[in-house]
Amino acid sequence: MKAPARVRFEDIIDRMEEYLPDVDEALLRHAYVFAAKRHEGQVRRSGEPYLTHPLMVAWILADLELDELAVAVGLLHDILEDTETTEAEMEAEFGPEVTRAVVALTKMSGYESTFTSREATIAENFRRLLLASMSDVRVILVKLADRTHNMRTLEYMKPDRQKAIAQETLDIYAPIANRLGIGSIKRELEDLCFRYLHPKEYERLRKELQERSEVVERWYSDLEEVIRDLLKKAGIEGTIQGRVKHLYSIWQKLRRQGISVANVFDFLAFRIIVRSVSECYAVLGLVHQEWPPVPGRIKDYIAIPKPNAYQSLHTTVLGPEGHPFEIQIRTWKMHELAEHGIAAHWSYKEVGSEHQANDTRIAWLRSLLDTTEGTSPREFLDSLKVDLYPDEVYCFTPRGDVFSFPRGATVLDFAYRVHTEVGHHCTGARINGKWIPLRTRLSNGDVVEIVTSQQQHPRRDWLTMVETSRARNKIRAWLKREEKEHALEIGRRLLEKELRKRQLALKGVPAERLAEAASAHGHAGADEMFAAIGFGHLDAEAVALELFPRDDGEAELPVPSRSAAGNTGSSGVLEVTGSSDFLVHLARCCNPVPGEEIVGYVTRGRGVTVHSRWCPNVRKLLYNPEREIEVRWADGADVAPSRVTIQLVFTDRPGFLADVSQAIAEERGNIVGCQLRAEGPEQRGTASLTVEVRGAAHLERILERLRTMDDVLEVGRQGLVTGVEP
Repeated sequence: MKAPARVRFEDIIDRMEEYLPDVDEALLRHAYVFAAKRHEGQVRRSGEPYLTHPLMVAWILADLELDELAVAVGLLHDILEDTETTEAEMEAEFGPEVTRAVVALTKMSGYESTFTSREATIAENFRRLLLASMSDVRVILVKLADRTHNMRTLEYMKPDRQKAIAQETLDIYAPIANRLGIGSIKRELEDLCFRYLHPKEYERLRKELQERSEVVERWYSDLEEVIRDLLKKAGIEGTIQGRVKHLYSIWQKLRRQGISVANVFDFLAFRIIVRSVSECYAVLGLVHQEWPPVPGRIKDYIAIPKPNAYQSLHTTVLGPEGHPFEIQIRTWKMHELAEHGIAAHWSYKEVGSEHQANDTRIAWLRSLLDTTEGTSPREFLDSLKVDLYPDEVYCFTPRGDVFSFPRGATVLDFAYRVHTEVGHHCTGARINGKWIPLRTRLSNGDVVEIVTSQQQHPRRDWLTMVETSRARNKIRAWLKREEKEHALEIGRRLLEKELRKRQLALKGVPAERLAEAASAHGHAGADEMFAAIGFGHLDAEAVALELFPRDDGEAELPVPSRSAAGNTGSSGVLEVTGSSDFLVHLARCCNPVPGEEIVGYVTRGRGVTVHSRWCPNVRKLLYNPEREIEVRWADGADVAPSRVTIQLVFTDRPGFLADVSQAIAEERGNIVGCQLRAEGPEQRGTASLTVEVRGAAHLERILERLRTMDDVLEVGRQGLVTGVEP
């Protein structure tokens, strides 16, 4: 149901009475009046009264046909965060159930001094949200409604915030909506993100589809008539819905296949809704008698539902003039689940019920938190993004059990899904009776039998072989244990060596004294202190001084302060916080620019290697998080020019490179290298420019200037432009 231009409280009540005749209007009116009083005088960036936001969130929840508590929480979700209202006041007014949900939706404020602390705050907010949603799924549904309305009004934010919020929504919230089966919200969020992340491509695609609308409507009308006749002759009552796939989905297809809109025909899809499962299969047969199916494009999600409980029959057929189009066949119950997902179930009304606990969509939340327990903030966020990818591949054990995996998953992922120890000792597998190696990717319908050996153990290169966060976290945990034991031994030897310089021995140091020294350096025990020395986080000389303070006649040993900044590196612009004198150097893979977010890793024999937060090597999580160390750009240091690679995708024309050079020169950038290529009938080109810049702000000005050029389709830093070759 389409929302009114300006939602009133009475509109929400009217909508809820359609599906919930006994709606508790008193609770909702109390929540509305309370929110109106507490938000009084507050305005949004658009200039509208702030109350318009909770009203729209409540409307979205009502349109998903949720109960009174969920809609009340929608009205109240910003009370604790944006007003002076306390948690105690909330509980006195609305009770513990509503208050718990609002608390879970209230973002923690974090320290903004460093990137690490901001990342930790974001990760903790997500942990709290997911933890609360496990016992009451309405919490995550309210959050999705909140994000949906924020995305609808994103135009009032600054451009940099628009892109950041849209990217987070595309990475996290749209996939969550998909995993919970809420197709209507997933599609809307993806299209809104597309609009802000790729505005030129969005507008170009929208106009091209609009230009083809007359042809599509005529084509749709003819095909609909044929389908209607097929159902009538077979005596099947059914509803036919035609739709054009949403813009983001079409754009992904165009990029994947490298074609233009003129060559795409299967963006048109029909949905046939019938009364029973048997009629679904009957209609599939009728459709295939009328039009030949495209091989490999028949999918039976009724027999094997998707992990988000989605059920439907999908087939792509060759229509008139050989143009393919898609047909989906489902029952009304399946249709409701496809649009509203878990919101279509009323199990959330019985919070903590066995039915809710066993729901596969809630079980996914639980497994996500279980497999990321004890991980660093960055590991948690990256694992969350990996786990949110839609499951596409269905495989079987020899006993007939079905496992689902994201596309690209390997035999090793399958082994870790069976059991952690099976994964640790996996040497290979037999797929459909044929021996295959660990790197082999799984395909739909594979029957997989894992082969193990007690002599096999995880290796670091296994991290590049797996696709699922479960497998990656299990491998990393094993490697972390092994590496910690190794670091512990190295740390012990380094401390012994330091003590021998002073004619002392570690063997004679009492355990209590070691414990005191460990505590003084912020560690729980001697073993943790030895491991910290081995990893390079702690200086052996400082520990030696802690154990045996200097004599009066002895020269004072230098002891670095844990609160002060450490070495500034040879560049003079980098600082290692809370550590001893480290050699600091920039990673060649990403060459961070002063001012951007960075992370550091202790590398044995090389000091600290500093990467951009967005470096692919960091995102792949191939490093042991115990080696991560906080680094930052020094204040007030003279910033020498840094060289970065900018990549462009553009429509080629004469003089294009000259215009790009002029734009960069006007922003005081200096091009020191260029590679350019244009090919294909559409003269689509790519360019790789090496440019000297003075910091992240200077780089962003250049990128923004290039984005305004008419023929530039995409622009970004190397490795961050999807679909552009390095």
